[in-house]
Amino acid sequence: MFIVLGFMVTGIFVGYLLRQHKISFIHLLIITLIWLLLFLLGVEIGANKTVVQQFGVLGFDAFLLASAGTFGSVIFAGLLWLTLRNKNIGK
Repeated sequence: MFIVLGFMVTGIFVGYLLRQHKISFIHLLIITLIWLLLFLLGVEIGANKTVVQQFGVLGFDAFLLASAGTFGSVIFAGLLWLTLRNKNIGK
């Protein structure tokens, strides 16, 4: 865990030092690395027999968690929007 935090702090420091320079390729590099990490995660999951055998159960649980998270986010974002709108109307 300290290694991950060390890399993050180092990245923040390097970014701070390079903030005056326009690094145009960084967005493409980040997107490419994210796709590579997702692919490697898929390879790792596909190679795990336990996960593949339990895919139906895990898939349903993942669907429930994603649906509940999305539903909750929409509800609370709507409540926040109504609260902020009502505060602005009262001014």
